[in-house]
Amino acid sequence: MTLLRPALLALACLFAQPVLAFDLPSLGDSSSAIISPEQEHQLGRAWLSILRGQVRQLEDPLLKDYVESSVYRLAETSQLNDRRLEFILLASPQLNAFAAPGGIIGVNGGLLLHAHTEAEYASVMAHELAHLSQRHFARGLEAQKRLQVPLMAAMLAGVIAAAAGGGDLGMAAIASTQAAAIQEQRRFSRQNEQEADRIGILNLSKAGFDPRAMPSMFERLMRQYRYDRMPPEFLLTHPVSESRIADTRNRAEQYDGKGIVDSLYYQLIRARVQLTFEDTPGVALKRFRSMLTDDPSLDAARYGLVLALIRSSKLDEAQSNLDVLLDKVPNSIIYNLAAIDINLSRSQFAQANKRVDALLQRNPNNFPLRSAKYEIQLKQKDIAGAEKTINQILKQRPNDPDIWFEVAEVRGLANDIIGLHEARAEFFSRVGDYTQAIEQLDYAKKRANNNFPRAARIDARQQVLIKEEQAIKKMLN
Repeated sequence: MTLLRPALLALACLFAQPVLAFDLPSLGDSSSAIISPEQEHQLGRAWLSILRGQVRQLEDPLLKDYVESSVYRLAETSQLNDRRLEFILLASPQLNAFAAPGGIIGVNGGLLLHAHTEAEYASVMAHELAHLSQRHFARGLEAQKRLQVPLMAAMLAGVIAAAAGGGDLGMAAIASTQAAAIQEQRRFSRQNEQEADRIGILNLSKAGFDPRAMPSMFERLMRQYRYDRMPPEFLLTHPVSESRIADTRNRAEQYDGKGIVDSLYYQLIRARVQLTFEDTPGVALKRFRSMLTDDPSLDAARYGLVLALIRSSKLDEAQSNLDVLLDKVPNSIIYNLAAIDINLSRSQFAQANKRVDALLQRNPNNFPLRSAKYEIQLKQKDIAGAEKTINQILKQRPNDPDIWFEVAEVRGLANDIIGLHEARAEFFSRVGDYTQAIEQLDYAKKRANNNFPRAARIDARQQVLIKEEQAIKKMLN
């Protein structure tokens, strides 16, 4: 609950009153029932910065790259007009995914644990994209105009409650704020969920996936959690019923039934996620070895075994199993990144560099490969090279707080203290901590007082952050 209470307050502030710096609408006022797409975009970014400062996130470049590329693939055939998407991957094994106003896509690591196939995973993401394309948030404002601000905040606060591990207490706290108008809100949510299901199935088929994956996943989840007193957050916000399953199955059967059901790459990513949430590498070793004993052809299980062996420092066995995979697909990025991990564990920097450079020649803008190059350069204490690489990544991902954190680190190693403070300011601003962001720019200005152009640029950026902080404070009051 330590994370939940400030998160609820932060969400409440986002619905409280107009703020000129962000040009956010006064959502508590019935006159602002219609919100423009640009206002939604600004609102979503403000909400995301607060969320990032409240919850633990997954930093794995391969996982980030997979989720983002898979959702953009679905977006290409969706009805979504504004495709300025931002992602947050939450370090929670619970089943959940969500879409927030302005193109915010949230995914719990647990989604990939519960979605057994790529089509099942895609069905959830297609559903969330449908919420965005149909602007359910904006359309709901008029329906909710009679509700008070704290109630409106509580409707979205469940996302943070689940991410923060609030459990029963978190949900009870939310439910206690909703009593007066919960039935009206549920009715509207059911309509939104049904529309998102139907549009999601259409998009799933257009994107080349088997649309029957959606009802199949719903059926399995209903069987699995039918008697649970507190099911996963996803099933609380997306209730599964017999009628919903029947409706989605009837819709899915209207398509030809052809399409992608699963892919090896998805299962490889799932293996990475499974290992992330294991208590110890030993548990994963037993599980992946057992899977390979039952079926030695399971490449995803062998890959998971390789990762678990690397974590357990059993590098020879890891290499022998990885060689089996590399013999099949020598240029696989995900397998070669595992080989680089082994190289680094053995301090074989020349081999690691040779491998990553060869892959970068064929895939020059690949985020996971560039991240691996950066890691190698840091371990070699090639600070100039690491700074060049992280700046390339920053151009690709200017809103990623993890990248700004690394930029600050490498600038510190390069003794660029002004740049260090500037990067820290950008990091803090992206996780909603404007006080520290502004303070970091104070430090930067003091050091740049003999360099007027740079000091002026720092001051201008600081004024922007001050206005943003004032906007947040206005919303809190």
